[in-house]
Amino acid sequence: MSKDFLQGVRDHYDVIVIGSGLAGLTSANILARQGRSVLLLEHHYQLGGMATWFKRKGGHIFDISLHGFPVGMIKSCRKYWTQEIADSIVQLKGVRFENPQFSLRTSFDREDFTRILIEKFGITSETVTAFFDTARQMNFYDDQATTTRQLFDRFFPGRSDVVRLLMEPITYANGSTLDDPAITYGIVFSNFMSKGVFTFQGGTDRLIELMKAEMIKNGVDIRIRSLVERVEITPDRKVKAVWVNGKRISCGVVMSNANIKSTVLNLVGEEYLDKDYVAETKAVRLNNSSCQVYIGLKPGQGFENQGDLLFHSERSGFDVDALLSKNVSSRTFSFYYPETRPGSDRWLIVSSTNANFKDWANLPEEQYEADKKSLCEDTLTCLERYVPDIRQKLDWIEASTPRTFEHYTRHLAGASFGTKFEGLKVSQTLPQQVHGLFHAGSVGIIMSGWLGAVNYGVIVSNEVDKCLAAVSET
Repeated sequence: MSKDFLQGVRDHYDVIVIGSGLAGLTSANILARQGRSVLLLEHHYQLGGMATWFKRKGGHIFDISLHGFPVGMIKSCRKYWTQEIADSIVQLKGVRFENPQFSLRTSFDREDFTRILIEKFGITSETVTAFFDTARQMNFYDDQATTTRQLFDRFFPGRSDVVRLLMEPITYANGSTLDDPAITYGIVFSNFMSKGVFTFQGGTDRLIELMKAEMIKNGVDIRIRSLVERVEITPDRKVKAVWVNGKRISCGVVMSNANIKSTVLNLVGEEYLDKDYVAETKAVRLNNSSCQVYIGLKPGQGFENQGDLLFHSERSGFDVDALLSKNVSSRTFSFYYPETRPGSDRWLIVSSTNANFKDWANLPEEQYEADKKSLCEDTLTCLERYVPDIRQKLDWIEASTPRTFEHYTRHLAGASFGTKFEGLKVSQTLPQQVHGLFHAGSVGIIMSGWLGAVNYGVIVSNEVDKCLAAVSET
């Protein structure tokens, strides 16, 4: 008899959270702290969404790439999670660029970038200061017609090398392009430039275990392998219940951490929504997906310090299409040293490339496996430039593709970074369509990444609490 993952579940909760990405986890934790009864439903066998990891024989633990985020993550984790989590966030000191246009290392903060732009790229200090100040002053309510391309043309006309330095890391971080609204670049870039790039020491597995323990302490009912089939809506457009694993569970509010298009079009259904809203949802563009290659060295085998993040490319100039191409010419290498997981004796490397879902979606199985093998081989060949004896030290290698991300996360088209900017409005206005239905997740580029997801979860949890309070008063 198969296990009943909903055994002992209650008939009713104040809040049901669908999905356990960082936005979902944060919302669930905050609402439980506030005394709400919360049920967290996750279809996968572990929590975290894209903040995840996997284990392989030989003792290898692979994070899904190196998660870099701005310093603001420390404050958010201290306030909405625990001091222990906040204290485990450490700065990455070594960010490298290796491409035909330049070779450099940086601490990836405003002070160092200012020095590099002036000394290495010959940009005047006045221009650099004006650019940074403009980016820092951007906010959600600014003009959304100006593109990132126009922003760069204003300050650095004809300087493809400067554009590459400023844009390439952000494209890898959230999938943004030169044709996206400039505010989506300026806000994210300025957050990183504040004090550099940070990560969680101890591995994503430790982070999620600490978050899980905190949620349990606060009373969140956590259920894995629980796939939500639909959200039940009343004829007058109010949330009534959730159907999960064939079981109906009633609730006051639903907070969906699923993809916004999946939430609206699949879990709810067009018949409960305004036609204009449905059309707006269908028009939301998904961000791109990713390919990754996971490389584990033999126990105790290592390599000289290569920095923490290495942006490698063989192309001249910044080219989004090339970054997405199946014919890979640009990669980000994330180097994991034993201190990443204190007490470990393992050196690991994860190679990440942005990718188009359509390039991988319909390959015959034999071709799919052959292409993954080629991706691994090409990655090792590239890596030999930095770790010459990598093949001799290799203990494990495997690849993931957009199909892998789609399978495990259920993100449409395996999208790694949610939606383009227009997805944020659809997400924010969902409660106006259905009373008691909220969404938080990677939408609009701004709300992508670990910090964006956590902070969006905070924002939405406050709206959920207001909604529940208003119902109680009536």
